[in-house]
Amino acid sequence: MDSEAHIVACLRGAVAVAGAPQRSEAQLRDVIGLGLAEAIEALFPGHDRNFQQVLADGYRRQFLSDMYPRSEFFDGVPEMLAFLRARGYRLAVATGKGRRGLDHVLQQTGVAGLFEVTRCADETRSKPHPMMLQQLMASAGVSVDDTLLVGDTEYDLEMAANCGVSSIGVSCGVHSRERLLAHQPLAILEMVTQIVAYLDNLSE
Repeated sequence: MDSEAHIVACLRGAVAVAGAPQRSEAQLRDVIGLGLAEAIEALFPGHDRNFQQVLADGYRRQFLSDMYPRSEFFDGVPEMLAFLRARGYRLAVATGKGRRGLDHVLQQTGVAGLFEVTRCADETRSKPHPMMLQQLMASAGVSVDDTLLVGDTEYDLEMAANCGVSSIGVSCGVHSRERLLAHQPLAILEMVTQIVAYLDNLSE
């Protein structure tokens, strides 16, 4: 999803509500992909638990509200997901969002039924720790060799590398091509919808 602007706006709003010094847009963008607790610690290291809770609660309220335009899929993504599912691919979500946030997005977009399993950062360890991906694979009953992670942040690809899972980077998202390449993905795609052609080439 093209969620960068939405997440940055919610983070900026939460920082303002907490009365904390604002962070630059680059700093706010840089923590996208981490769990909320880890993102707050990266932005405001060493602050006490009360501050962290105030900021986290403020972010969740803003994310679940209608204060900002909601995140939208990149062009062709819903159709791509449905096509992959129809072709027999088993789809999962590994996200830095909390459970309420993910369920909110899945309900808004109507794609919940396309995903077999999902895991959120408030249910396990945040990326780039491999636990989230390990739990998804265990839940689905699949091996490392049968798993491919597609991600647009270095935290996604680092999690895959930490788990021994192959990955594909997508450069239309948050982190640059150079940052993604540092974690040795099989390829870097400009748009996530190119994954269909990539998978077709693998099967030839």
